[in-house]
Amino acid sequence: MMWHKPGLLKAVADLLFLLGGAALVFAAVVWGAPRLTLFPLEEVAVSHELQEVRRSDVEQSLAQAMRGNFFTVNVEALRLALEQLAWVRRAEVWRKWPGRVEVRIEEHQVAALWGSTPGQLVNTYGEVFAAELSRAQSLPRLSGPAGASAELLRRHDEFAELLQPIGRQPAELSLSPRLAWLLKLEDGLLVELGREQAKAPIRVRLQRFVDHHATITNSGQAPPVAVDMRYPNGFALRFAGSVGQEVKGKK
Repeated sequence: MMWHKPGLLKAVADLLFLLGGAALVFAAVVWGAPRLTLFPLEEVAVSHELQEVRRSDVEQSLAQAMRGNFFTVNVEALRLALEQLAWVRRAEVWRKWPGRVEVRIEEHQVAALWGSTPGQLVNTYGEVFAAELSRAQSLPRLSGPAGASAELLRRHDEFAELLQPIGRQPAELSLSPRLAWLLKLEDGLLVELGREQAKAPIRVRLQRFVDHHATITNSGQAPPVAVDMRYPNGFALRFAGSVGQEVKGKK
């Protein structure tokens, strides 16, 4: 009898196990396939109002990456597609039962222009991104080595605060490859600040410019085109059409 043949009994059990597993897989396919079509994606909703990103661009971007139904759609692919849009800094995408995909977009908030290449901007985090301004804005221009945009934005804000008492604002701020700072005010006046030094920090030099602003702008001549603040305890003025003409000021 079979009960006295362990080998045959094991073979029959293995066969039954395989047949049972195959039956379960077949049942899952037969049951699941038609039901997957019951969960189509019916709506994509943006959770907040957009300022710079156009809704039509969002829809087009998602349409290209939208594949499958509610359960199979690749939300990571949707997120990456949205983050390719010019004004999108970061995107979040998630499913919401029963047939909805929700999107949250963090837009770049522009703080400055970057360099001399059109379409290069700096956001409020100091990150450089490529986009076209949708409207005219009065923005400072920052320029410097790659990777220095966050430091330039931080310095710009610091300098703007220091200049407030005299009612002046930075229009351009640049950092040279040798790490020398050059500030241009809204009226075109250049303020040469030079390199950071422990004995004469940049902040101290600009404060000296603020302290002597009245003297600089009322020198009895035409307004200077540049002020050299790189001296340890003074400054020098440069006038249009002059060669090497300087007026020293003491602290």
